[in-house]
Parts: sequence; structure tokens; C-alpha cells
Amino acid sequence: MNDKTDDKLMAMAAELATDIKPQRDLWPEIEAAIREQEPARTAWTPYFAQAAAVVLLVAGTAAVTWNVAKNDADYVVPPEGVATTLDAEFASFGNYELGQGFQDARSNLLADLDLELDKLSPEARTEVEENLAVIRTAIAEINAALEEEPGNVLLQELLLKSYHEELLVMRKVGGLTQNVMSRNDI
Repeated sequence: MNDKTDDKLMAMAAELATDIKPQRDLWPEIEAAIREQEPARTAWTPYFAQAAAVVLLVAGTAAVTWNVAKNDADYVVPPEGVATTLDAEFASFGNYELGQGFQDARSNLLADLDLELDKLSPEARTEVEENLAVIRTAIAEINAALEEEPGNVLLQELLLKSYHEELLVMRKVGGLTQNVMSRNDI
């Protein structure tokens, strides 16, 4: 553009009114429209939201606890229900004997463990054997402590978790060797 056109536009813009008054007061209509769009909130609304969150939290916790308890029920039963077939060191604690589900799982995994370990590298095999040795040492020590305090619930829970960890390690060994043997992208 040129300077004359710019000057002419500036002069016309300067002549425009800087303040335009509306023909009527629009604020009452705007305010009414805003109030219609806002949901009515009471003082109780935050409390209902918190109560709903607490109910969801309690229900979720109960569901998880029930699921864990249901899964652990296969591993421990009262002594009058099952006679153990495994070594006493690995088969009982306190006033309980390990359930048939645990015994079967452990027997199956032990039968395959040596075969699966042979498929691993020497370093991995050594690491797995060391981990199992640590778990089995813990099992023996907890069993010894339970002989002195057979009613100690904490020791019973620790022993149950140790048995569970032993099963998990043995299962993972099988999973490791299956993954190694089935890879075809090498």
C-alpha cells in the first residue's frame, strides 16, 4: 500500500466512535442464560462424590482380597482334610498341611525342572538354582521357627508366601525355556 491510502484509512478510523452504547441492557438476559446452563449444586454434592469414591475403593479392595483368598485356598487346607505325600520339611507347617493342589503343582514342576534347567545357559541355570536354594533355606528356617511357635500367624503367612514363590520360580523356568526354544526371529 502507499502512504496516501494509509493516511486516508487512519483518518477515517479516527472519525469512528470509540464508545457504542447498546440499545438496551443485555445483562439480565445473559445472566439468566448462564444460570440455566449451570447445574444446581448443593452443599451435599462433594460429600456424595467422596462417598461414591469410598464405596468403589472398599468394593475393589474386597474383590481383590476375595480373589487372592480364593487362589490361596488350593495351597493350604486343615490337617484332617489331606494327608501329605511330600517330605515333611516341604509339606506342612504349624497346624496345617499343604493342599493337594500345591502338592500336585510342585510335583509336576519338580519333575520337569531338571529338563528345563538343562535348556538354560550355565549362568542362568546357576542363578535359578541359587534363587531356589535361598527360597528353600527360608522354608526350612520358617518351619524351624514354627516348631517353636506353631500358632504364629505371621510365620505361617511367610511360609505360605515362600512356597508360592518357589512355585513361581519353577514356573518361570519353564516359561523361559519355552520362549527361548520357540523364537524363530534369530
